[in-house]
Amino acid sequence: MIIYEINKDVIKYRFGNPICTDAVVKEGIEIKNNDLAFKICEEENIKLRYKMNPDDTIYGLGENQRGINKRGGIYESFCSDDPLHTPDKKSLYGAHNFLIIDGSERFGVFVDYPGKVTFDIGFTNKDFLEIYVDDCNADIYIIKGNELRDIVKNFLNIIGEGYVPPKWAFGYQQCRWSYVNSTEVEEIANNFLKHDIPCDTIYLDIDYMEDFKDFTVSKERFPNFKNFVQKMKEKGFRLIPIIDAGVKIEKNYTVYEEGIKNNFFCVDKNGAPFVAAVWPGRVHFPDFLNPDVRRWFGRKYKVLIECGIEGFWNDMNEPAIFYTDRGLKNAIEHAKKSEDENLDIYTFFSLKDSFVNLSNSINDYKSFYHRIDGEFVNHYKVHNLYGYNMTRAAAEGFEEIAPNKRFLLFSRSSYIGMHRYSGIWTGDNHSWWEHILLNIKMMPSLNMCGFLYSGADTGGFNGDANAQLIIRWSQFSLFTPLFRNHSAMGTRNQEPFSFDKDSINIIKSAINLRYALIPYIYSEYMKAIINKDMYFLPLSFIYDDNMSKKVEDQLLVGDSLMISPIYEENAQGRYVYLPEDMLLWKVDDYKNRSYQVVRKGHMYLDVSFREVPIFIRKNKMLVLGKASKNVESLDNEELYVIAFVTDKAKYIYYDDDGKSYDYKKGNYSEIFIEIEKSDKDYHIRIDNRGNEAVKKLHFEIVDINGNLVKLTKAL
Repeated sequence: MIIYEINKDVIKYRFGNPICTDAVVKEGIEIKNNDLAFKICEEENIKLRYKMNPDDTIYGLGENQRGINKRGGIYESFCSDDPLHTPDKKSLYGAHNFLIIDGSERFGVFVDYPGKVTFDIGFTNKDFLEIYVDDCNADIYIIKGNELRDIVKNFLNIIGEGYVPPKWAFGYQQCRWSYVNSTEVEEIANNFLKHDIPCDTIYLDIDYMEDFKDFTVSKERFPNFKNFVQKMKEKGFRLIPIIDAGVKIEKNYTVYEEGIKNNFFCVDKNGAPFVAAVWPGRVHFPDFLNPDVRRWFGRKYKVLIECGIEGFWNDMNEPAIFYTDRGLKNAIEHAKKSEDENLDIYTFFSLKDSFVNLSNSINDYKSFYHRIDGEFVNHYKVHNLYGYNMTRAAAEGFEEIAPNKRFLLFSRSSYIGMHRYSGIWTGDNHSWWEHILLNIKMMPSLNMCGFLYSGADTGGFNGDANAQLIIRWSQFSLFTPLFRNHSAMGTRNQEPFSFDKDSINIIKSAINLRYALIPYIYSEYMKAIINKDMYFLPLSFIYDDNMSKKVEDQLLVGDSLMISPIYEENAQGRYVYLPEDMLLWKVDDYKNRSYQVVRKGHMYLDVSFREVPIFIRKNKMLVLGKASKNVESLDNEELYVIAFVTDKAKYIYYDDDGKSYDYKKGNYSEIFIEIEKSDKDYHIRIDNRGNEAVKKLHFEIVDINGNLVKLTKAL
């Protein structure tokens, strides 16, 4: 074992000769000795064991099951195409091997290993945290800090700055598998306009392609594609196409022919291109761990960018496998042998499993190889890097195609480090109320791992959603940076205008609130990116009381807000814990505002289906704008500042051009706002540093007794 110090708060322990994942962007200096909190067992694999105290809380693991506190569960980091996110599942689409132990000792652990890692957090033995690395080669990082948030910031500092999408990507987004042709897409757009519901993007799932081939467009279903993209943009909508990992095996298909010619595909044990099947049938998988392959594939996005496309979602990149010839042959032979048998319970289930287990088989993942530094490496050992590097290929391609332009990009599969290149969505969930709660609990865990631009399929991808579920899910998703409604073919339509008139108006109100909140959401997102911080936080990351550690269904959003979403069917209220006095705004129509001071402690909060409860923290401010049909139409000349002030409040309102990377050069604006309460008045100080768009600030200031003062300041 070799020990490196990256900085005073981060120590790296190197076991063996690990494959470079590029998750960490800061190098360390070798040191002689350092104590590791874990007991280590090294044989054919690495096992770390830590004795937990009864009150220890374990945070992290990004996109995963169960609660914000991961104690009591067993989790496997192995990117998995499994849409049934039931509580017994151990792995989802992402592999995020970072956690924090919060107890008498407080530190973070990052296991930088690209294959399977198992985290047994008090599942086998309630007192022990055990980490199993399926290899003897890995880097283990121990990250320290005085506070939980400090540990996260120290971790984010070593893995690099997060992804920033264009500002329009913070608008509402509509998707469904599948809007099958241009006529249907335009009809969706026209319905948003007809019902006066804001929307920025409409997605193109697999049916826009010609025979499900990447970087092609069906001339039959989407004729004159470039003109259609422009037509939709003139209506106020950007189109976002899907790109899948598998390249169809087909003669005269350029991507396939180039991949074969240049040996750009993953191979089997004999060195021939590995064959699996997904949407197009049989495909090859580009070897994205090869930089030359990444550059080749990344430049392919140009054909769609030249048609006016400004965003993409990468899918099926775990990689998902429907079947291989080997698996299909075995299943068919099993069926033939069973044809004349009297199948009992065991033989029947054996037959059934031979078909059920065709997809995403571990044996298939162990059957193909990558070329890394001239050597063949079994895919199973680097599985979690595949989707990460597909998405990295896209981001690096964008940088070459349009160096200073931000593109929308997010992925289904991911690993630590991919946050530098894109966002993620949490995969193919269900229209289950339980998945709203799972969505809530995932958000701060994803932020801990660097993934700030994230969100779930609002309303659920699989299954049929009723209006109430869409309402309540939208009322949470309006706070997530990625706010996308997505559903599967064959399910009930769940676009906002697909329900009864009253429900349409309630959903519309939630989307309008999202657009009014974009000044705050974008400001807090960008400050979190620049400061290597979190956008969503558990209460316990700010409030260090015992009750805050137990609360898992309320979140802090940015510097000023606490939210308490409704996630149970038919509920028109819920219990809420307030770690301090707060200002409550129950939003029905964001233009009509009334406030209530609520005291520290426990309360039952009545929340009708029309209302979104927002809590403004003590001595904090919320900056609010006005809704519009899309982000580019927002008029922020006049903003409203809602402040809960007991003595002194400060806020920094951030903004930039929303489309370039000039903010990295310091080209952004800030408005520093300070409100100080005296006995009978408020003293407001405003320092405008470069914001020429905002002309007036309208203040609504509430004191501890609920007294409201309204003031206007010109800038």
